[in-house]
Amino acid sequence: MGIFDFFSKKKKETLDQGLEKTKQSVFEKISRAVAGKSKVDDEVLDDLEEVLITSDVGVDTTIKIIDRIQQRVARDKYVSTSELNAILRDEIATLLAENDKDSFANWDLPGDHKPYVILVVGVNGVGKTTTIGKLAYQFKHAGKKVYLGAADTFRAAAVEQLQIWGDRVGVPVVKQQMGSDPASVAFDTLQSAKANGADVVIIDTAGRLHNKVGLMNELKKIKDVMKKVLPEAPDEVLLVLDGSTGQNAFEQAKQFSAVTNITSLAITKLDGTAKGGVVIGISDQLKVPVKYIGLGEGMEDLQLFNKVEFVDSLFKKGK
Repeated sequence: MGIFDFFSKKKKETLDQGLEKTKQSVFEKISRAVAGKSKVDDEVLDDLEEVLITSDVGVDTTIKIIDRIQQRVARDKYVSTSELNAILRDEIATLLAENDKDSFANWDLPGDHKPYVILVVGVNGVGKTTTIGKLAYQFKHAGKKVYLGAADTFRAAAVEQLQIWGDRVGVPVVKQQMGSDPASVAFDTLQSAKANGADVVIIDTAGRLHNKVGLMNELKKIKDVMKKVLPEAPDEVLLVLDGSTGQNAFEQAKQFSAVTNITSLAITKLDGTAKGGVVIGISDQLKVPVKYIGLGEGMEDLQLFNKVEFVDSLFKKGK
């Protein structure tokens, strides 16, 4: 059993609600694509390709999905358009499962060392600080001792926001003055967390992607300094992406991957957008696993990404 509990009925409801806009959009497009047609033929598949691409699934992933459906049509000879949703759901779920070395269903903190250190990266405005706050809440809720580090020292607002979350969740925030060396903040955070027996450390960093070399050097320095306190650190480099930006999120992920070694992704703001399909493309195309998805404002609305349930919620008939 993982640290963030099993996939409960309530979480499924949150997932259903959070993906409602994307689901409606995809359903409407599929309905238009199959209007007046009873069997899946090349014309329907061409239309379906367009549906998936305009739903932000991404070109490469869409081609893979269409290929699979084509093979199925060739094998079964006759496939009714009424089965299309179920087939899409099956094929996408199978496609994502193939990349399943990264299933987080029962994820837990490693038992061989602590604290577990998460370095959080991402451009400003994607919901980075909010994601850190929600993660801190969930770790604390699971009975873990959490420390936050405010290493985004370029924006006064970033430190203040993190402090607000720290106060709200009831966890300590290690910070320095504006303009301090981010690596110094990371060092202080780890030393303090280690001395006080913390289980988890989450460190916020500046999101300046336009200055790639500067960002690369800064993140490298932060990592190097942390290793002086904890050789294993960071355990995780989490990139936060705004799902409502669709394909831009995908591009950002590729750019960040070029700057530093990203180990996991959090895709936020999926509840307010019809672009939830981007999660499918990112999960398939990037070698980095999607670990968390943000489905609302509430503390509990950040979930571990469950591929099967995600695809099920997206293509489920009814309501």
